[in-house]
Amino acid sequence: MSYAPIIKEIGRGAKGARPLDAAQAESVFGDMLDGKVPELELGAIVIALRIKGESTEELIGFKRALDARTPQLVVPAGPRCVVLPTYNGARRQANLMPLLALMLARQRVPVLIHGRHDFDNRTNPFELLAALGIHPATNLHAASAALAANHLACLKLDTLLPGLDRLLALRLRLGVRGSAHTMAKLIDPCRGHSVRVVAVTHPEYLARMHEFLCADGGRAMLLRGTEGEAFANPRRRPPMQVFADGAARIAWPGEEGGAPPLVDLPDCPTVAENALLIRAMLNGERPIPRPLQEQAQALAALARG
Repeated sequence: MSYAPIIKEIGRGAKGARPLDAAQAESVFGDMLDGKVPELELGAIVIALRIKGESTEELIGFKRALDARTPQLVVPAGPRCVVLPTYNGARRQANLMPLLALMLARQRVPVLIHGRHDFDNRTNPFELLAALGIHPATNLHAASAALAANHLACLKLDTLLPGLDRLLALRLRLGVRGSAHTMAKLIDPCRGHSVRVVAVTHPEYLARMHEFLCADGGRAMLLRGTEGEAFANPRRRPPMQVFADGAARIAWPGEEGGAPPLVDLPDCPTVAENALLIRAMLNGERPIPRPLQEQAQALAALARG
């Protein structure tokens, strides 16, 4: 396949570029996931999409290609599985993503954590998970067994979706993120039985993801992540939107004002300190921040509803 016509459409800059239709987007992203696009053309496509930004039609096409290649876990009977992506890691604040996962698992709501880490300047979330006794499953069967036994499983992206993992690794060579990073947060390994938590970093992506999630269907929560991680900022609750079969509503409105540091939450904790903090919160020795309680409440309701 020649990718020049594709690059010609999307590579004219932010104002001159034209979006692909869903079928074109599905085809080209499928080839990218399958490793069929030569390196030169692959780099051109990644950068062109980065400059142009993805349209809803393109995201729908990308998601179709992703769905066709995403293996499915077995979810135990009962609530839907909350899917928590972790692709950033903490930089300044404590990472409370594992706290959210463990709070839900305690309520017998299944949780799957998936992700990868390649940031030198951020704390590795998989090291934090390991300090809490949560280790990545070696395959999909083991992850399904962990969901059934413990209501909590973890998968690294190279196990779940190796083709997407290769695309995310391009950030180290190109210096910027691409559409693959957006799609990583939309992975659905439990289609029809999932609640995806979609955490965005930049405000403009809230509108883009809102439109996409309404079109995509299923159940999801959309929020501005904390340093990119999929938990509500404990310093100031962000707006939390929930989606059910194309209908959106506000589960929790955002709080007004600033986001000052909290006495109970140290900045820049080590992995060991972060793990101790989470254990203390789970044991009732330290308070769980209200935004985390509210997020867990909304996700549990969405999983059971």
